[in-house]
This record gives sequence, C-alpha cells and structure tokens, in this order.
Amino acid sequence: MKKTIEWVRFNKRQSTLTVTRNLKMARSAHAYVRGNTVKFYDWLQTSNGHALPEGPPIWICGDCHLGNLGPIADAQGRVAIQIRDLDQTVIGNPAHDLIRLGLSLAMSARGSDLPGVTTAKMLEQLMEGYEQTFDDASASLEELEKPASVQVVMKRAMQRSWKHLAKERIQDTKPTIPLGKRFWPLEKTEKLAIAQLFELSEMVELITSLRNRTADAGVKVVDMAYWMKGCSSLGRLRYAVLLALGDKSAAFDNLCLVDIKEAIRATAPRYLNAKMPRDNAARVVEGARHLAPYLGNRMIAARLIDHSVVVRELLPQDLKLEIDRLACGEAMVAAKFLGMVVGKAHARQMDGSTRRNWHRELRQNRTKTLDAPSWLWSSVVDLITSHEGAYLEHCRRYAMTR
Repeated sequence: MKKTIEWVRFNKRQSTLTVTRNLKMARSAHAYVRGNTVKFYDWLQTSNGHALPEGPPIWICGDCHLGNLGPIADAQGRVAIQIRDLDQTVIGNPAHDLIRLGLSLAMSARGSDLPGVTTAKMLEQLMEGYEQTFDDASASLEELEKPASVQVVMKRAMQRSWKHLAKERIQDTKPTIPLGKRFWPLEKTEKLAIAQLFELSEMVELITSLRNRTADAGVKVVDMAYWMKGCSSLGRLRYAVLLALGDKSAAFDNLCLVDIKEAIRATAPRYLNAKMPRDNAARVVEGARHLAPYLGNRMIAARLIDHSVVVRELLPQDLKLEIDRLACGEAMVAAKFLGMVVGKAHARQMDGSTRRNWHRELRQNRTKTLDAPSWLWSSVVDLITSHEGAYLEHCRRYAMTR
C-alpha cells in the first residue's frame, strides 16, 4: 500500500490523471466519445453544426451521453432517472443535447454489434420519446416501458442504504477513506481549507437537510482524500470528505460522504445573450436545479483554495446508468425512454407556447424513409465518422506512449 500511495503524491497527480484518462478513452470507441467532449463541441462550430434548428434558450446538459443519466435521489428519499452530471450545463440550444445523446446511443449500438438499421430506428425512438413530453406535458416516465438495464439499476438503487455506500468507500472497523488507487493523500493546505469549508453555516445546513437530520446536528470532519474519479473531468480538483453528524465518536450510522468537485468554464456553446452566473460552480448548481431538481437541490457552490467548487453529499441511490451491451429490442426501448428523460428536463423550463413552437420545429425536416429530423441523422452520422477516426488515432498514440 505504501508504494501505491507514494505513486500518487501531490506532485504526481496530474501525470497520473492524464495516463488514467488516456487509458479509459482507449478501451472502446464509446468510452472515447464519453471522455472527449471537446471534439463534439468543436464539431458544433463547423458548418454542419450551424445547420441545426435554433431551439428556445433553456438550460441544457451540454454533455448528454448515456453515462450522465441515471437514478438520483432527492432530500426526501424519492428516486427518479434524471441527468446526473451538469459540469457543462449552459443556457443553449436543446438540439445539442439530442445530438449528443443520439451519438452516445449510436456508439453503444456499434459496440453491441447491432446493424446500422437499428441505429436509424433508435434515433426515431429517441425523437418519439423526446417529443412525447411536448405533445403531452403530463406524460409520465412511470407509464413508459423501461429497458431492462434501467429496471435493474432502479431496483438496485431503491434497495440501497447508507451502509451499501459506506462499505464501497470506507473501512468499517475504523471509519476512514482508504488511500490507494482511487483515494490519494492531501497536502496540509488542502486539509486546512476543507476543514474550514465545513465550518461554514451553509455547509452545515446542506448536510443536515438530508435524511431527516436535525438542523442543530454538529458536523465533524472525520477523514478526507483526493479522489480520482470520472473521465472527462480527470485533472480537476476532486475530493472525498467523510463527515460525522452529531456524535463525535463517528458512529457508523452517523456518517456521510461528501463529494467536492472543481467547476471550470463550460466548453459547451451557449446562447450569446443568455444570462448565467459568472461563477462556474454557481452555473452548475443553477443548471442542475432546472434540469435535475432532485440533484440540484442537494448541491451548493463554494470556494476552496481559490477554486470554484460544487459540494454535494453522495447518496446510495445515486448510480450511473450502464448500457454497454444492447440487444435490438432493448435498444429501441432504451432510446425512447432516455429521450423522454431529456425531454422532461427541457420541457419543464418552457411555457405552453414555447413547448408547442419547439415541438412544431422538431416535426419538420422529416423524410419518407426516416421518422427523425434529417439534421439529427446527418449530425450523428457525421460525428460517428469523425470520432471513429479520432479514436483509432488516440489508440495509436496511446500504444506508442506505452
């Protein structure tokens, strides 16, 4: 263990994170798409990107791929499938989220050896699910057929408790964050800054707002570590903090795990006249409250070591939606369901007139052979072509480096 800890000391973090990110992106073309958001945004600046419809100015995810959707719990313990990562959220064109999700679904289909016809039909189902929320604002996700992968993860989320999360992350005998491959030691300045952060009244209020905790419960920092987590976000400041509430002995049931994540400037294109918080963490929190209120209402923006950070407590029900292999039938169901998830996130921000106008725009540019907008199909095809080539080049460079 000592050798592993030495491997990730402060001055070696960035190089280790870069190697890890490159390895993750080399594992599959789909992983490359998830990790290389910049290439997607670069494409949006091309002539092809400018041919898209101009949707209403609303908060969008900005990085709407499969891995950024999944079960989320709110402060009262209710669980729903929502957008779970809002690092790139901006007030922008909702068409960008549709293309990003369509690309992710298409790459998942290719990784599952599904024929191109299936990809075309998936995009049709994606649009059908998305448009259903604009055609019928009362449409419920609960009434829609769920793919098997979603059913499994929802069942798992509903059955999980704090003890499941704790056993995954901390040591039972003496509550600590175990240093090793994922959790790394901190510098003294980092420890001091984090300890001071949780002395702030707004932090105490955030932590005590969940799980029916009493507002006057004390908050004590038990342990903390740097957290190597994610893919596209590797390289930013990321910390895991173990807190004890009320009981200074840090009894197992009184513990909670908090995620501190650096917020940086969004690369996702935004509408030029859109008014958003200038602070990046405040932008992320505001976008989350519009797109994924279960998550957004559990987050707070703060400053840590002169960096803008987002702070949230991790709940055991918060899980990533893993769809690595798809059967043909499930692919259709998954595309329609996820389209409706994103549609709900968008539609709740629009009044009736705006919803109708956007729905009318979406119904245009259809062909006799494809019940999906031509701009969506051509965009996804173009992006698949460019990402496949870039992925192979990434693998070549990675192999040469290794």
